[in-house]
Amino acid sequence: MEDEDIEKAVLTYLRKKGLKLTELALQEDQSRVSSDASHSRSQNVADRYFDGYSRLRSWAYNSLDSYKHELLCVLYPVFIHCFMDLVAQGYMQEARTFFHTFREDHEIMHLRDLQKLEGILSPSHLEEMELARISRQNKVKIRLCQSSYGLLQQFIHKKCLDMLGVINQINFEVTPGQPTSISDDSEAVVLVGASQDLAREINQKELHWGLLEDSVEERMEKALSDSDKTEVEGNKEGYPEEINKKKTDGNKQGTSFSNKKKKDKAVGATGKTTRSETSMGSVAPRVKSELTGPQLPPEVELSKFEDLRNRAQLNSLALPSVSFYTFLHTRNGLNCSAISHDGSLVAGGFSDSSVKAWDMAKIGQPGRASNSQGENGSMQGMHSLASDEAKRPYSLLQGHSGPVYSVSFSPFADFLLSSSSDNTIRLWSTRLNANLVCYKGHNFPVWDAQFSPVGHYFATASHDRTARVWSIERIQPLRVMAGHLSDVDCVQWHPNCNYIVTGSSDKTVRLWDVQSGECARLFIGHRSMVLSLAISPDGRFMASGDEDGTIIMWDLSTGRSVSPIMGHNSCVWTLAFSCEGTLLASGSADCMVKLWDVTSSMKALKTDESKSGPTSRLRLLKALPTKSTPVYNLRFSRRNLLFAAGALSAGS
Repeated sequence: MEDEDIEKAVLTYLRKKGLKLTELALQEDQSRVSSDASHSRSQNVADRYFDGYSRLRSWAYNSLDSYKHELLCVLYPVFIHCFMDLVAQGYMQEARTFFHTFREDHEIMHLRDLQKLEGILSPSHLEEMELARISRQNKVKIRLCQSSYGLLQQFIHKKCLDMLGVINQINFEVTPGQPTSISDDSEAVVLVGASQDLAREINQKELHWGLLEDSVEERMEKALSDSDKTEVEGNKEGYPEEINKKKTDGNKQGTSFSNKKKKDKAVGATGKTTRSETSMGSVAPRVKSELTGPQLPPEVELSKFEDLRNRAQLNSLALPSVSFYTFLHTRNGLNCSAISHDGSLVAGGFSDSSVKAWDMAKIGQPGRASNSQGENGSMQGMHSLASDEAKRPYSLLQGHSGPVYSVSFSPFADFLLSSSSDNTIRLWSTRLNANLVCYKGHNFPVWDAQFSPVGHYFATASHDRTARVWSIERIQPLRVMAGHLSDVDCVQWHPNCNYIVTGSSDKTVRLWDVQSGECARLFIGHRSMVLSLAISPDGRFMASGDEDGTIIMWDLSTGRSVSPIMGHNSCVWTLAFSCEGTLLASGSADCMVKLWDVTSSMKALKTDESKSGPTSRLRLLKALPTKSTPVYNLRFSRRNLLFAAGALSAGS
């Protein structure tokens, strides 16, 4: 302070005496000295981060192999915090140099995060960019064994004190025993921070994951069980009353049912154990529905009974047939697709804000004459328009004012949902090819919309970081689920309709109680945004796929996971369980459909409850490549035929 006072006094004296040239020369000299001091100070700060990180990096890479994997996990969060600290202090040039010098170490595991952080050009971006804000506000959690943690502490205090402040921003979970291996530990490099403690607390909540009481599936299981115990050649007692009523019309239909019974009996000799092992729904607990849904019409129940009765039994030795629907000439305009439960209808959502629906039974048929009528002079124009529509092989549904990002058929394909960047969801009638309702509630684009298994309710996921539950009869949402730190990218219903699950760009998956709107489970393990979800038919297991191609399967009852696998080379856009839950199908932007054996993984989760970490891996059964068609959608029919859809890539 004394030097500054003297300098001010000298400048005041020179100003009083009118010595302007001398005053200017002194000010320039002071400015130059100040600039040199500032540059020297910034250089010292940058050197401290460079040298500290370089020493830590060299030590970690040269450590013993048994500890190296755990110690290398420390480098990425330290790298990120060093870079953001330099930015926050205004040393932009030094921060860029630091970032580009060491980014190569982390590109394999964290390329997408690095691409986002590369866009930070000023301190204000640290608050504006979601990834940077979350990283600075939450402590990263890293799991180390006691020995690795002791070695790290010793090194930091003896040879790398400059990094002590950065290391203190990491929350270490110290575990007894030997270091974890790369294949055993899915959480060692997850950057979610304080959410780990929150997840542990949330995952203690009671969860009713079973199936609904007195469902059609349960009644069918009982009917099949009864029929297996009887000599079925001419017996009617093994079938539901509705089917018996349906069989009163002559001998022709009766012969058909008799043939089916003979086929089932023949299969039973070799496949009886397969049914008992693969029918997950039969052993799942029964729960009451918290949502009131409509009663199914008798003909719909009859259709379900027939499908369930004629279902193919799938396992690792009996894989499904696949029917693939390819969209041609879409020129990258197709954003999403949906397939009805029996594959008879296929819909697509497009970037030009349109929705198109194809009826497979009508494809290839010549255009039919239109019955449209007009009045006076409008008759000719109406007839021309109707003729153009008749020539199209699809129904064109227009109403959105922005790109359509999701479409979803109701369980019996009488309705179609679509969501768009115009912040709305629309309900369409597939019989009338008309828009029935426009639902407004989200404040930003709606990325996903999915019908519930009972069809009366639907759930949506949005850029506004919320998921919402709706009834088709009301234009306002019934529940708003808020808790994700970034976009909610996908949503899926639990089979008992009491829960929904959501996947987010914050790299987490959450399970929500529909009745209370509260988060009932928080799943942490992905390293990039979660794009696809599927829940097993018995309601206990969930699979999630992310932007990097990783697939993780979770036990909803405990919150535990199977070790993640790099299932694909690109985004996993769709997942689907077979009807018994023995197989998982995944579809990706890498133009592949893959079939996974989940039975062994589920058995490991069920029988090895004492362990806290992941236990086993999904086993790949078969990879089915397409020529050049990214897979947008997968769905198993009620008879276990696998439907898939995608758009042929441009230039193919």
